[in-house]
Amino acid sequence: MKSIARPTLKQAVKAAALVFAVGATSFVNAAETKLRLSGPMSATDERAIAMTEVFAPAVADFAEFEGHWNSSLFKQGTDLEAIARGNLDMTITSAQELAEFIPAFSIFAAGYVHRDAEHQKRVFSADFMDPLKEEAEDLLGVKLLSVMYLGRRNVNLRTDQEVKTPEDLKGVKLRMPGSDAWQFLGKALGANPTPMAFAEVYTALQTGAVDGQDNPLPTTKDAKFHEVTKQIILTGHLVDLNYIAISKEVWDSFTPEQQAILQKASDDAAESARQKQLAQEASLAQFFRDQGLKVYEPDLKAFQEHVQAAYMDSDYSKQWPEGLLEQINAQ
Repeated sequence: MKSIARPTLKQAVKAAALVFAVGATSFVNAAETKLRLSGPMSATDERAIAMTEVFAPAVADFAEFEGHWNSSLFKQGTDLEAIARGNLDMTITSAQELAEFIPAFSIFAAGYVHRDAEHQKRVFSADFMDPLKEEAEDLLGVKLLSVMYLGRRNVNLRTDQEVKTPEDLKGVKLRMPGSDAWQFLGKALGANPTPMAFAEVYTALQTGAVDGQDNPLPTTKDAKFHEVTKQIILTGHLVDLNYIAISKEVWDSFTPEQQAILQKASDDAAESARQKQLAQEASLAQFFRDQGLKVYEPDLKAFQEHVQAAYMDSDYSKQWPEGLLEQINAQ
């Protein structure tokens, strides 16, 4: 696999300069404040609904929330830089995006780091997260408010063989997104990862070009992959997440009382989206069974140990603060 370089000094200086630009921007009276959020999700996504229906009313006394969905305001992947430049107030960002600037965040894109939605919440609130949050503030001018649960990615196969351990996936052509990080995760699961555009997956499963794919259950249903597969193995190998983030400059402009309201509104929005996603996942397991698919849980300990060992032997783990994985596992 390719080695993963840390940001160069030039990149760090550039990011610091962007933060300075934020500091040079005057901030309007809080009563006139618009909190503009840019995100790649659709307006019907549970994250967007939570921000619109839970977050916005909670802060309405002192700020007007304005959501821009489907990356209509800024291109996906550029929101953090927009905040640093002072051109954006809020975003819903990922660990993968943060890792572009702060490599240690790549740990939250690795397999079996988070066990479930509740573990994800405990980790985000733990004291050992403070240095990472502070680095996001110092380097990017971004304050991470809350963690949003996106769902557990599971393996979905068109073949019949039962999968209990990573050894059972040997030789299985598993479609994974094309980046090095995703391909590494596929190998760590024991499969033969195959890069492929999402739009091509249904036909590839139908024709046997690939043996399977991995996605959260709602995505598997929405894409109708259950029509061309026979089983879902509840590996839960990646408990995916987003962070609700706000410009640190904007945050500092509010009074302590307003900050407390903003924090609670963010936590409540995250919890609302989390519970709806969990309920959807629970109902979908039975939906797939009703469609004739086998849905079962493998030896999760075997998968966790195999995947984490692969990461610890890779260049990825060299980006992680010493002892951080152990602290996460202990939560």
